[in-house]
Amino acid sequence: VEVLHAWGMTELSPLGTLCTLKNKHLELPPQEQMKIRLKQGRAIFGIDFKIVDEQGHEQPNDGKAYGDLLVKGPWVIKEYFKQEGASPLQGGWFPTGDVATVDPDGFLQITDRSKDVIKSGGEWISSIDVENIAMAHPDVAMAACIGMAHPKWDERPIVVVVKKPTATVTRDELLKFYEGKIAKWQIPDDVVFVESIPLGATGKMLKTRLREQLTGYQLPQ
Repeated sequence: VEVLHAWGMTELSPLGTLCTLKNKHLELPPQEQMKIRLKQGRAIFGIDFKIVDEQGHEQPNDGKAYGDLLVKGPWVIKEYFKQEGASPLQGGWFPTGDVATVDPDGFLQITDRSKDVIKSGGEWISSIDVENIAMAHPDVAMAACIGMAHPKWDERPIVVVVKKPTATVTRDELLKFYEGKIAKWQIPDDVVFVESIPLGATGKMLKTRLREQLTGYQLPQ
């Protein structure tokens, strides 16, 4: 049974992309094919998408540039029920609330939620990438990456971690675990160990509440 990766949301009614390989990709080794299959895929018929920076400028489809994901199409939402005619659209495009990259072949890869991405020194850091690395450590049960205010870089990432029972991993050991996995400037500035991370009814981490719990926290000098 072949499993295909797809992406959508209620506002898209609901499908937006489907990840099917191009013919040229079938000649790639299985590991390289899997890297492509893990992306959200290409837009389905009738759907267009683009990524834009904070000023609304369209970003290149080079697989490297990050941007806010905007979508449009004939069955994409125009307005919400009982919102008194207010439209969520921006110049005809629906803002999904996601941050993504698009490669030269048009494959979309969602890297974070717009409200969770960390903007540090003009660069964007995916909280999901930081969390996934922490979760790969054998002593980590749960991890959440959030941005903390920084006087020079605007924001810097920290990772909040729940250890597994009897785990002994230290702050320095976990930070060292990041080396070679992401760029040096993306490595969190600190690790904060907690007993639990607040979750919503669907199991999603409540980062707003987590930030409230860390009110008064100061980044290490």
